[in-house]
Amino acid sequence: MLAATSWAARLRSGLARTRAALGGGLGALFGGAAVDEPLYEELEAALLTADCGVEATRTLLARLRERARRERIVEPPALKRALREELRLLLAPLEKPLDLTRDRPLVIMIAGVNGSGKTTSIGKLAKWLQGQGRSVLLAAGDTFRAAAREQLVAWGERNGVAVIAQKGGDAAAVVFDAAAAARARGIDVLIADTAGRLPTQLHLMEEIRKVKRVLGKALPGAPHEILLVLDANTGQNGLAQVRAFDEALGLTGLVLTKLDGTARGGVVCAIARERPVPLLFIGVGEGIDDLRPFDAAEFAGALVD
Repeated sequence: MLAATSWAARLRSGLARTRAALGGGLGALFGGAAVDEPLYEELEAALLTADCGVEATRTLLARLRERARRERIVEPPALKRALREELRLLLAPLEKPLDLTRDRPLVIMIAGVNGSGKTTSIGKLAKWLQGQGRSVLLAAGDTFRAAAREQLVAWGERNGVAVIAQKGGDAAAVVFDAAAAARARGIDVLIADTAGRLPTQLHLMEEIRKVKRVLGKALPGAPHEILLVLDANTGQNGLAQVRAFDEALGLTGLVLTKLDGTARGGVVCAIARERPVPLLFIGVGEGIDDLRPFDAAEFAGALVD
């Protein structure tokens, strides 16, 4: 119970800036005497400020108005509860557990732009997987930056997890060797890092597609999961990254990092409305346990309350 309470508190703290954009947890916004048009207008401005995006904001307001008419909601506190539920319904399609049972080794390929928190997220994901009773192997596929390889090795040592790495060389060769090692050692999950890249860097996007093809040759069906790591501070640009990487790779899931109180988490609403790739994990801090599966009801509550 303590761990659950601690996580809920960290999530709420991580969404502090979003709640500020929404009127301080919507308390001030719903402190009036009536549900009227000015209230809806204030709510629209607040949702846009929180990076929810135009389409998600329109959808939420339309659903909220319909619910208010249907349930005859006339008091702001009741409308606030209705908003929490509409947010949960909007975000529910993003809630999907990571299936750890279908393949062995399960191969997870990690992608993202520079600075999104890929390597740190890999270390935290490895810890979470170990907590699920899975053995893990890491592949240092970011061969562009020696620092990235060293950082992944440090996370491996911290978790007691082996890392397959090469000095320089080809990323595809590293992941090929790692796939062979995972199979030979009877590893449950292989996590393959890749170099950070912008979607506009076409030669680098072609390279990551090559990594995907090589994994498929090394292990039939691999990679079984292709996860994009998003920095929550990028706002609406995060939605553009999801579109670009999904078109290039066929994403199976997202990891949202750096919900540390400086980010505006409303972009999750925009993703749910316009590109609903499952949000498998969210990270709220720098600690090794600060990565957890996404829960739509929990997230909606932290946004509103």
